[in-house]
Amino acid sequence: MKQKLLLLTTAAIAAQGFAQSPIAYPKTKTVNQVDEYFGVKVADPYRWLEDDNSAETAAWVEAENKVTQDYISKIPFRNALKEKMMKLQNYEKMGIPFKHHGKYFFYKNNGLQNQSVLYEMDSLDGTPREVLDPNKLSDDGTVALKSVDFSKDGRYMAYTISRSGSDWNEIYVKDMKDGKMLDDHIVWAKFTNASWQGDGFYYSAYDAPKSELSSKNEYQKVYYHKLGTPQSQDELVFRSFEEPLMFHMAYVSEDERFVYMYQSGGDGNVLLVKDTKSENPRFIRLNNSYDYNFSPVGNDDKHIYIYTNENAPMAKVLVFDIDNLGVGKGREFIAEGDAMLSSLQMAGKNHFIVNYEKDAASHAYLLDMQGKNLGEIQLPGIGTAGFSTSEDTDEVFYNFTSYTTPGSIYSYDMATGKSKLFWKPNVKFDSNRYITEQVFYTSKDGTRVPMFITHKKGMKLNGKNPTLLYAYGGFNISLTPSFNVNRIPFLENGGVYVVANIRGGAEYGDKWHRDGTKMKKQNVFDDFIAAAEYLIANKYTSSEKLAIQGGSNGGLLMGAVTNQRPDLFRAVIAQVGVMDMLRYHLFTVGWNWAPDYGRSDDSKEMFEYLRAYSPLHNIKNDGTKYPAILVTTGDHDDRVVPAHSFKYAATLQAANTGDQPKLIRIDSKAGHGSGKPISKIIDEAADYYAFMMKNLGMKIK
Repeated sequence: MKQKLLLLTTAAIAAQGFAQSPIAYPKTKTVNQVDEYFGVKVADPYRWLEDDNSAETAAWVEAENKVTQDYISKIPFRNALKEKMMKLQNYEKMGIPFKHHGKYFFYKNNGLQNQSVLYEMDSLDGTPREVLDPNKLSDDGTVALKSVDFSKDGRYMAYTISRSGSDWNEIYVKDMKDGKMLDDHIVWAKFTNASWQGDGFYYSAYDAPKSELSSKNEYQKVYYHKLGTPQSQDELVFRSFEEPLMFHMAYVSEDERFVYMYQSGGDGNVLLVKDTKSENPRFIRLNNSYDYNFSPVGNDDKHIYIYTNENAPMAKVLVFDIDNLGVGKGREFIAEGDAMLSSLQMAGKNHFIVNYEKDAASHAYLLDMQGKNLGEIQLPGIGTAGFSTSEDTDEVFYNFTSYTTPGSIYSYDMATGKSKLFWKPNVKFDSNRYITEQVFYTSKDGTRVPMFITHKKGMKLNGKNPTLLYAYGGFNISLTPSFNVNRIPFLENGGVYVVANIRGGAEYGDKWHRDGTKMKKQNVFDDFIAAAEYLIANKYTSSEKLAIQGGSNGGLLMGAVTNQRPDLFRAVIAQVGVMDMLRYHLFTVGWNWAPDYGRSDDSKEMFEYLRAYSPLHNIKNDGTKYPAILVTTGDHDDRVVPAHSFKYAATLQAANTGDQPKLIRIDSKAGHGSGKPISKIIDEAADYYAFMMKNLGMKIK
């Protein structure tokens, strides 16, 4: 333990929950596995933990969970923390309404339902009718509803589900006229929805894998399913014989005139389009590069509108004449600007809504069909807005949220330019007591990076405030403001919540993303370390009071910065992280991350760069004191397979890194995070917040 804590009396330590016996970790066997990369030999002693089907791995998981739960169960306030979170979560939640075939649809959760229920209404003030309750699809809430897609006439609804958090999907069809289920059933679908055309729909699927959870996913295919026929008779519409590592997806325009075909395997995608009304319907390419995004916004009778970041790091919109489609034939409709153009949506037949990110917050505008700016949509504050629009209606709804504002729904009148509150949640949280400030700090190479800091008003900058620093830093994903009720107990008890918008994301366009990839990945870690140093230098907190958290690519971030600066942090929450940078591409869809990371078999230079920061391969074993670390994963995570976390935790526990706990929490019937039932979300949050708050010396009121 740190010298400062050693000065406390035994009674004081016990009172704050720090008294603990040395942890007896399970003894994890090692094997003599050595791989060779460009003449360099690398040991992988825990390779056997990659076998997720073995009884030996299952026994290891059980033993590790027992140790972890024994530790967490002894935290005096853990159960009180869970009860508090359950009370906070017990409020009605509602999704943005969307309109189809004259009816309004929306998702609603009465508070503690594991999954939200889909409802329909004939009018906005009508009586809701239940359409689909995914809670009835399993006893424990682990079947999640991923998407719903309606046929053009509104007669049928195809819905996609996943089980136990897996990325594997199944598709079912319901007759909306009589409410009966059809016999149609699609399996082994992945990263897809059902895109209707006529009396059937397109979907993407793989051949049945040898291992559902870890086999490499190759040769994704696009099929067309006609209602009333078995999946075995579905028409194979598109596949690649030459390139196994690529995603393929079909998307049909709202008027069903155009079928778009996405091919992606890099930072972007190639887009093809087929005009079903042409004399010779065939797929025509609109671009050639896999390095940039090319995505349809919508169409009118004469034009197709395409969103892209090709030759436009901040993104732009092109317009194509329907009778003159092809590569290079688009002309500029919305020019690239100074802020990141994050989305464009058609709103009725005569308008667009464009959403920009300015310093990681939403700014939306109404445009006419010529692209003329008709004015900014005045949002309730600095935060994140997501819009629900359709080409078939002028009605517009949007959700707005921030770090201190629970998601509320507004209707927007395009004629008057006014927004009106449509629905507001009743959360037991007084946002007036808190403030979010945005600061800008300087990273190691001089780059200016934004950061949001949320805390109680009147907080003293004395270097003693318990602080949680969160970041992601990858895959062109922006971290914009959002609200989470599970964060409230931490804030109420004096915590400071911080989000750093580090490179690798999309906050400042394509260059911001690429400056955090491949041989520039260290920028991501430097940005995060600089964020922590800023918080300490400006007396928000100290290293003794600083916890950090990240998931997936953010879990990789946690592992890397902990190895590089273990002195800087007191507690680490590393969730579903990519920890083995030499082998990540060998499992499920890991190959798709290569544009961000590079691969260990690309070149000796790339191998050496990856090995130099790979969390698994850089854990110190020389007595260097590490912070308290909690690793989390799910046994059904088939995106970042749990072997990453298994091998990382085993290596941590075997290394000489001081006496702080190095634990792993492995959730059952859980995946990468999407679709997780509320009961599991609360359990996990209570565990990692209790772990973090204990190790920061916090109490709860």
